This record gives sequence, structure tokens and C-alpha cells, in this order.
Amino acid sequence: ASAALVAACAGAPKLPDETVGSFVIERDLLGETVARGEFSAINGTQRAFTAYLTGTRTGATFTLNERFEYDDGERDEKTWVLTLEGDGQYSGTREDVVGAARGWQDGPAFRLEYDIRLPDDDGEPGMQLRFRDVMVKTDSGAVLNRARVSKWGFNVGRVELTIEPTKPSPAAS
Repeated sequence: ASAALVAACAGAPKLPDETVGSFVIERDLLGETVARGEFSAINGTQRAFTAYLTGTRTGATFTLNERFEYDDGERDEKTWVLTLEGDGQYSGTREDVVGAARGWQDGPAFRLEYDIRLPDDDGEPGMQLRFRDVMVKTDSGAVLNRARVSKWGFNVGRVELTIEPTKPSPAAS
């Protein structure tokens, strides 16, 4: 029973098998990219989405604007502001993040840990969850972002998405 309890506790995601080369957030998410992903919870909830990302860098600050379009029709927008603190360490903020996020280079991966406060049904601050993201590049050049979601130290969900550079439409050429 104790082994099952330990296995259920939320730890940092391991590096995906698809990892190739190194991922550096301010280099690999600079400009426009698009992500397709899904949130899955232990209660069976699944929510698919597309996110349109725009990354800009000014000095030691990397800003990532995220425009979410959920398959159920909801739309949302968030903006990460990550500041390089030195030695591959970052601090960050976003509208729904409680306190400061902590990011760091971990060999070929970028890791980001943060708590968010979800809004409840009437839009007031609700449940607080911990996210532990790991982002890596694949041999196709795409970026995999996998996150474990926890509450009180126990895994309650996950987010998986694939991020790729946007491609110009044929009409634009």
C-alpha cells in the first residue's frame, strides 16, 4: 500500500524518450508557434485545445503570449513573463500563477514549476493546483511539453502538448 502511495505522489516528469538535442525556451519558442494538446484529469475529464503562442525576448526577459482555443468553444489568453536569473535559472509570472514560477535548464530540457489558482463557477478564485512541466525538442523539430498536475502532493491530472512553428498559408506566398 505504501508503494502505491509513493507512486501516486507528484514528482517531476521524466524526460520523454523522444528527446533530441537541447531545448532553450527563449530560443525555441521565439516568434510564432502553435500547440495542440489536451488536459486529462484522474476523474475522467479531458479537454483538448489549440494554443497560438508568440514569444519575444528583451534582454534577460522572455515573454510568451498564449491564446487558447478549447475544442468546446471557450477562449482564453495568458502571458508568461520569464526572467533569466543566471546559471540557467528563471523566475516567472502569469495572470493565474500564485507567487512566482521557477524555471531551469535541466540538461536538454527546460523545466517549469508553478501553482495556479483555477476560477470557480462564479469566476472567483478556486482550487489551487501545482504544475510541473518538462519541455524538450524531438527529432522532427517539434517541442513536447508534458506536465504533471497535483494537489496536496498527489497527481490529479496531466497536460500534454506538441508545439510547432507556424507555417505560412499557401495564399500568403
